Parts: sequence; C-alpha cells; structure tokens
Amino acid sequence: MKLKHHLSLLIFSLFFVNVLYSQSKKVWIEIADNAYSKADYATAAAYYAKVIDDTTVLRNYVLPYEAQLVNLKMKSLFKVPELKVTKRKDSVNTVKETFVNSSKYDYILYRLAQSYRLNYDYQHAVPAYKKCVERKVYPDAPYYYGISLMNLKQYQEALKVFDEYMNTGVGTDSLLKLSAKKQSSCYFALDSSLVRKMVKVRLMDTMVFNRGTSSFGTSYSLNGNKVIFTSSRRGGVVTDPAKQDSKYYCDLYQTTIDDTIWQRPVNFGRPVNTALHEGSGVFTPDEVMLFTRWSDNNRTEAFIYMARSVEGKFFEAMKLGTNINMPGYKSQNPFVSFDGTKLFFSSNRPGGLGGFDIWVANISETGAIGEAKNLGSAINTPGDEITPFMHTISNTLYFSSTGWNGLGGFDVFKSSLNVDDSTYSLPKNLNAPINSSKDDAYFIMERLGTKGFFSSDRIDCEGGHCYKIFSYENEPIVFSVEGIVFDEETNEGIPGALVTIKDVHDGEEPFFVITDDKGFYSTPLKPHMEYFMKAQKTGYFGKANEVATKGKTESEVFLRDFFLGKIPEGDIEIEGVEYDFNKFTLRPKSMEVLDKIVEVLKVNDNLDIELSSHTDARGNDAYNMKLSQGRAQSCVDYMVSKGISAKRIKATGYGETKPIIPESEINKMVPKSEEFEAAHQKNRRTAFRVIGESKINIINKTQ
Repeated sequence: MKLKHHLSLLIFSLFFVNVLYSQSKKVWIEIADNAYSKADYATAAAYYAKVIDDTTVLRNYVLPYEAQLVNLKMKSLFKVPELKVTKRKDSVNTVKETFVNSSKYDYILYRLAQSYRLNYDYQHAVPAYKKCVERKVYPDAPYYYGISLMNLKQYQEALKVFDEYMNTGVGTDSLLKLSAKKQSSCYFALDSSLVRKMVKVRLMDTMVFNRGTSSFGTSYSLNGNKVIFTSSRRGGVVTDPAKQDSKYYCDLYQTTIDDTIWQRPVNFGRPVNTALHEGSGVFTPDEVMLFTRWSDNNRTEAFIYMARSVEGKFFEAMKLGTNINMPGYKSQNPFVSFDGTKLFFSSNRPGGLGGFDIWVANISETGAIGEAKNLGSAINTPGDEITPFMHTISNTLYFSSTGWNGLGGFDVFKSSLNVDDSTYSLPKNLNAPINSSKDDAYFIMERLGTKGFFSSDRIDCEGGHCYKIFSYENEPIVFSVEGIVFDEETNEGIPGALVTIKDVHDGEEPFFVITDDKGFYSTPLKPHMEYFMKAQKTGYFGKANEVATKGKTESEVFLRDFFLGKIPEGDIEIEGVEYDFNKFTLRPKSMEVLDKIVEVLKVNDNLDIELSSHTDARGNDAYNMKLSQGRAQSCVDYMVSKGISAKRIKATGYGETKPIIPESEINKMVPKSEEFEAAHQKNRRTAFRVIGESKINIINKTQ
C-alpha cells in the first residue's frame, strides 16, 4: 500500500509539473506574440526560442538602434492553433509524445526566424529559416532565408535559394519578383573588381564617437568644424535613472575639431534630448536643428522635430506638421540642403513606392516648409530608401537602399541631379569598402568631397547588431582630357595643332597643348572647374568644345576630339541673310544666321574676313552698288555690336559685278519662270572670305 501510495503521488507530481510546464509555454507564446505585434523583435525572439527549447538562455537583444524595417506584406500568422498533444512512432515502433503538433511548431519556428531577421541577428536567422524551408510550410520562407544569407556574405548559397524559390513559383508575387533583383545583387557582390581599394575606411575612436552601445547619424555643421551625431551611452538624458539605463537611449551629441583632433563630445541636453530617443540631426543655415524623435512604447511612429536656438541655447522642440509627419507612420532622417531651400527625409507614409522612400519638401525664405513630394522611381523602390544627403557642389544625392543591387542589407548609393530638368540619374552603388554585406547608411561628405563619415553595423557587437561610426577618405580624384584633332575631309590626325583650354570664369590662366605627329593631345585638369576648349591650326577653321570637372565625384578621363575644315580660297556663302525690301535693315532671321558667324570669328580670333553683299542684275548699276554696300555694312555693324573688332571685318558691296550665274545665261531663260527667279535669287547673296590669317602661337593667345 505504501509503495502504491508513493507511485500515485509521483504520477500526480509529474502530471502537475507537466501542466505547469505547458502553462509556462502558453505564457511564453503570449509574451512573444505580443512583443512581435509591437515590433519588439528582440523580446519576441527570446521567448519563441524558449518555447522551442526551454534551455535557451534569455538574452537581452534590445539595442538603441533607429531601426529601418522592410514594409513587405507577409502572410497572416496571428491565428495561433490550439495547443495539442500528438503521438508518433519512432524507429523502433514505440509510441512517444511530443509537446506540439507540426502546425504549432512551424508557426513558432517561422516567427522565431522572422524575429531574428527583423532584429538583424542573421547568424541565428539563417539556421531557423533553413529549418522552415526544409519543412515546406511557409512558401515565402526561402526569400527571407536568401536575404539572411546575403547579410552573412554567403552569396553563392543565397543564389541557389533564390533560384529554387523562383522555380517553384509558389509564394507572394512581389517577393518572387524581388528574388530576381536579389540574385542580381548577389552577382554584383561577387564581382571582386567593384572594390575601391584606394578609399580608406577607419572605425572612429571609442573616446569621442563610438563610446557606448551604438553610435550613428553624423552630420556636418555649415563651416565643417563641428559634427552632430547620435549615440546611446552612459550619462545620457533620462527621467528616472533608477529605472532607465541611458546606454539604451539615443541622444544627440556634438563635437568640434581642433586641428586634427575631435574634442570631447557634448550632450545637447534638455530640451533637445529627452527620456525618449533623439537622433539623426542636422543644422539649417539659420542654425535651426531638425532631428528625429521616437519611442520604444510605439514602434510604428517616428517624427521629425525642429529646435530653434539663440546663442547656443535651444527652445523647446516642436514637431513638424502633418505635411511632413503623418500619424501612424515614420518620418525620419532629415537633411537640409546647404542653401536651406529643401528638406529631404525618409518616410513610410502613404503615397510611396513601398517601405521607406526618400521625400523632399521646399523651404521658403521665411522658413515655412511646403508639402512633401516623393522623389519617384528614379530613386525609390519597393524596398527601403533611407538617410538622404544632398552634396550641393556636385548636385549629387546620396542615400541608402535595400531595393537597388547591393552587397546585402542597406547599401549607400549616389545619383546625380540634372538641375536643368530636375531629373536624377540611375543610382550607382558606392561598393566596398564603403558598403558591406551588413547595413551601411548615414553617408555624408564634406564640402570638397574628399572625406566624410558613414555608419555601419559590420562590426560584431553584443546582441549581434549595432551601428558604429566610420570615417573615410576618398582616393585622390584625378581628371584629364585627351583626344585627336582631325582633318574633317581625310579623317587623319593634324600634327602641331594648338589646343587652348580656358577657365570660363577667368579665375585661372589659360593653358595650351600641342598635338603630336598623330594629332593626339592629353593634359590634366583641375577639379571643380568649367573649361572652354578650342583647337586651331594654320589653314584651318578652328573648332570649340567644353569640359567640366565641377560636380564630379570620381576620377574621369574626358574625351574631346576636334574635326577641322580647311579654309577655302573663295567666298563662303552665308545662307538665310534677309533684308527688308530695297533697304539695308536686317531681319531677325538674318541676325540669327550672323550670330553663327560671330561664334566662328570668336573661336578663330586669328582670322580677318571680308563680308560681301551682292545683288542681281536687275535695276540701276549705281543703285545696286549702293544697296549692296549698305547691306554689307549692316552685317558688319551687327557683328561688331556682338564683340568682334571692326578691324577684323571689311564690308564690301559688289552690286551686280560678281554674279554666280552670268546675265547672259539668265537671259536665255523664260522670263519670270521658276528657273529665272531662282537664278536671280542665287546672285542676291551675302558671303565672306578669309583675307588675313595671323600666325597661331601661344604668345598671341595670352594677349
């Protein structure tokens, strides 16, 4: 009886423990699901892992990081199946009980994988997704598996996963399409020639920039001697130090440079920094600071604030209006152009192309911010675009994206703005070492484009993911122009031709290059310049061209060829010069034609010409001579008014004395016929011929 009593007690105890154990698992699932719904993926991952393996150590993944999440639609996973006990037979035909059935296990496993990925913990996401893919329950698991592999630089394996996913044809249509783009990104990343070896990248020190848990979001002041950045570290602003650890809260800091040394950073303090998160700040030309503020209590929102200051002291920050901040969405990463006329920012607000997009709003002279406008498909994709930075000198927009071909995670891209039609060029990946397989963002550049900062999570840290600030120095930017001066009739190079290169703003002295025996020339150019070029050779009409290094952010060799025509001995007819009837007055169309001759003379400043006017044989000889002389002089007067020296142009009226078609031939034609009138019209002409050519030499060019 006593033994039976003990056995009954043991069975009851085991049953009670099993009930408590099951109840604990239910609680863990509820905690995990609640955290997942609030985008607290670190907590969700920890509890989902405990459900699958209760020996998993609860780790604190919560890091102060301004998360940028992909807004791709996923299948609904919120309906949790009932917890049941199922039975299966093992290899020796004995019956064993498992804790959960396959659907429950798959649900938790998939949620675990998603939580790891959304918390940027790719090391743990990869094995979790691999199990999901093998179990073939969630069709889109291979896509996220491939994304996670890319972030670990496992590009070959990711290619296979994407390929298999697309071949099945089962999954969300948008993700199937994105898989093809991600395959292109893998090939892009595998191309070792993309590495810009001359760019020097350096992790910034832990005394100033990278002290604490996470640091990111650098921004230059207007004069370049001050940097604003975001950091979570000891000593930050909190409301209750006993309950809040400042190393997990983002604050804005500033540091100045003394010679080459960045000084101890200073926390902006209240009222800019609060017990919430503040980061990604920028100063306007009026010393107004814009920055992002967000809270862990509501991870679906982030807003841009404005803080005005007087003599370095800030007033209470104000949230920008709904034209920038839309309730229920995130608006973040503000950047104001150097001239203070445009606000760029990132947002997942409605009206975009998917996820986070880059938006822009005009700023008036009074400081009022207009309606936000999406930059469109030239910049934005169905993925995420964040952290915009516009380099004014080069009119180049830098931003980070997951939607364009990259190395994995967020990559930094650049796109040139055409100021004439306000269009952006195809974004170009900055490649390694700026970009990595992890997230690279918050790229900025100093005014001359030689150096700057960016933020990256490529360095391993506690919890698996945190931004650190890096500096970079660009490889020396070198420009040159080269080409061949050709004879336009023979297409052979002209040796000894003179190529003149002149600063259009007259800030630099002109310089000269002589072509070699094959007509080739080459010369270096200075950065941030706009040049006028021309090629000349005795006996030829010179030709002009232009070249600009202004706005260029990469080394380039410009190709400029010239095709010179020989100067003929006779007249060169100027077609289209018209006058009022029986008058010297030039018509507007005639002025447009003469403008072209003016340009020829400006390029060929070594030539003197005779400009002649001719009439037909009808009318009085003396009258025709006077009329033609007056018309020729009208042409010369107009060209002199355009800056051509009167000494270089001789006006001559020939009347009817130099007909192209002799009068004797015209008299054989039917009077007033088309042929008759055309012959007279051909004789009524304006022409020019070269009557003087000074020697082309460098000394003459500098006079």
